[in-house]
Amino acid sequence: MNRTIFSAFLAAALMAAPLVWPAAAQTAAPAAPATIPAPKATSKTSSAVAAMRERQKKCGAEWKEAKAAGKVEKGMTWPKYWSACNKRLKAADAKQS
Repeated sequence: MNRTIFSAFLAAALMAAPLVWPAAAQTAAPAAPATIPAPKATSKTSSAVAAMRERQKKCGAEWKEAKAAGKVEKGMTWPKYWSACNKRLKAADAKQS
C-alpha cells in the first residue's frame, strides 16, 4: 500500500517538475557579474604590516636559537616570547626613529 502511494506521489511530482522549473527560471533575474574591488591605497598600513612581519622573523630566529641552546625559561611559549620580543623590538625602532 505504501509503495503504491509513494509511486503515485513520485509520478505526480515528476510530471509537475517540468511545469514548475522552467517558469521559475524565466522569472529569475540574471546575476550581476562579479567585480573585484580596487585595492585601497594604504601605504601606511602596508609598511606597518611589513615592519611587523620583519619583527616576527627576527623574533622567530631568536626563539629558535634560544630554544636550541636551552636558554628558554620554563613555561615560556612562543606567543609569550613573541609578545615580549615584539615590544622590545618596537621600543628599539622607536628610539632609532
